[in-house]
Amino acid sequence: MAKEIIYNINYKYYKMKIFKVIGKHFLFLLMFGLLSKTSFSKGFGKLAELRSPDGKLKVLFTSDPDGAMCYSLIADGKVLLQPSHIGLKVSKLPVFKLKESKLVQKVWRPVWGKRSIVPDNYREITLVSDIYTIKARAYNNGIAFRYEDGQADAELTEFNFAGNYTAWYYNGEDHNIGPENLQDAKGIRRPVATIKAADDQYMAIHEADLESGEPLLLQPVFGRASFLVPSKRAKAWRVIMYGRTPGQLVDSHLLELLNPDPEPGYDFSWVKPGVDLWDWRINGAEINGFRYQMSLPSWKRMVDFAAANKMPSLVLDANWYGSEFNKDSDPLKGGKAADVIELIRYGKEKGVGIWLYLNDVGGSAYPIANTIKQYGGWGAVGIKYGFMQGSFEDKNVKTKLITKLCAQNHLMTDFHDDPVHPYGQMRTWPNAVTREYCQAQLDGAKVFEPKTFVTTVFVNMLAGPLDMSNGVFDMAQKGRVDYGHPVPSTITAEAARTLITFSGATIIPDIPEYYNKHPELLKFIASEKMPWKESKTLSGEIGEYIVMARKASTGNWLIGAATNESPRILRIPLNFAEPGKYKALIIKDGKDASYLTNKEVYTTTTSIVTSKQFIVVELAPGGGACVLLEKVK
Repeated sequence: MAKEIIYNINYKYYKMKIFKVIGKHFLFLLMFGLLSKTSFSKGFGKLAELRSPDGKLKVLFTSDPDGAMCYSLIADGKVLLQPSHIGLKVSKLPVFKLKESKLVQKVWRPVWGKRSIVPDNYREITLVSDIYTIKARAYNNGIAFRYEDGQADAELTEFNFAGNYTAWYYNGEDHNIGPENLQDAKGIRRPVATIKAADDQYMAIHEADLESGEPLLLQPVFGRASFLVPSKRAKAWRVIMYGRTPGQLVDSHLLELLNPDPEPGYDFSWVKPGVDLWDWRINGAEINGFRYQMSLPSWKRMVDFAAANKMPSLVLDANWYGSEFNKDSDPLKGGKAADVIELIRYGKEKGVGIWLYLNDVGGSAYPIANTIKQYGGWGAVGIKYGFMQGSFEDKNVKTKLITKLCAQNHLMTDFHDDPVHPYGQMRTWPNAVTREYCQAQLDGAKVFEPKTFVTTVFVNMLAGPLDMSNGVFDMAQKGRVDYGHPVPSTITAEAARTLITFSGATIIPDIPEYYNKHPELLKFIASEKMPWKESKTLSGEIGEYIVMARKASTGNWLIGAATNESPRILRIPLNFAEPGKYKALIIKDGKDASYLTNKEVYTTTTSIVTSKQFIVVELAPGGGACVLLEKVK
């Protein structure tokens, strides 16, 4: 009788409204948890086994005492997920058999990304039944599975962890949730969920290649270190990333590899990733008798600065075609449209592209295909799309449409204001260069704390490229129209964050004069030439600090380090670089620097180093360090 109850409860659970779980069904969930724990301890029959190419990750597919499909994850000989239900909600219990097993060894060469060459190696099995199919893959740095065929509108996916591990979660435009123990989670969690199982074992839960359906949600199960998936069935990969350090999660390409190549006929050689200027934060800044506004004279000054520093683009934000939330604001003819057309012409002369902002109000009130085609016809290089409305399922459909239309018109995309989470689509659509899937610096009339940055890069950034708008150099922000409060960071950390944050459009928010006041820091930022040839997280701890190294398209290496509110001394080995001598420009927080006071104090040194040496940097509270390595011929 107990076995039958377990089976029925598992199905009934998914009929509930997710927001009623904690209260009305408290006793029900408690019973479910206890019974499930009992059933997981015995009586499982093995159906199939899947190993990663290096053999260090293993997935066991088993049937529980009722015949329902389960999977387990063993990494480096340790069970991380104990038997967890897998499958779709259907009227009868399917019986699976192994149809296919194969080893795939390929190479992906992205248009742009964290590195220029990405191994694409995995083992894949296909489990078939007369109702639906399960396809599963094991890479050296994670596993994934998806459901194919079948008519079900709900899934039974479970992540049943083997311990009460520590977790952090995405939390919209606020500081991340966590650290918290898995059993303490209450209410829906939105991925990415980053999980520390041990000092040398980390996981992250997300999805890839979301073709259709509702984006992934995670429902904690009361009293258990377990998540269920309450989302309506989606056509997507369910993904468990794995790393022996949190930095290995950051460096992973697993989500992109689970997405398909671009459709035949698309050429994305026109996509130009890089550091771009932004006009929103300049509004109201005064210097040397000039007051910056979102107007043609200010825009041309920004274009001149971008050209002088070989930065590819300037991003125009809201209200250039009229009030962004007014449905009568014509995104092709309204406001300063004539000035924008002139700016695009001027930018072309200087070798600088122009991005155009489009609010969802204008995107919906006017034919979106016509608007995007016209922006491409004007010669713009990208669209920043804001405040998209609708459910996340609706948003995903619209985001995919806009991205495709932009690709057809040679426009890059940046989606803002609670967008659909990235899920590796930059492989299929390399014009999808960034997304505000984070709390951006100085956005939403608030600033983020140092601890937020060094948490977000280990959580949100696992999903894909982020538009975090770091790189403020006027730490006081006096007179700015949008939000004039001081920035809780050091100027060195602000520069380092522009490198650490992965993005195909690293959008910096200040005026030229403040960057020119700090030539060494400006040189560091201007040296972030993309596409990156290589990226490597050298060290870091979630919520504490991070050290990132990236190899620019010029061949120079750059290192950025950032810390939370605590000062620290870091010893950075240079053995990631190729053999030889390098001229090292080292920029560190100065004496008594802090994110609260003395924010602009820093020291600059140069020396000749080799890849066999190391560099020691002292980070102030909320501070950072920047290193530029130029090869000595």
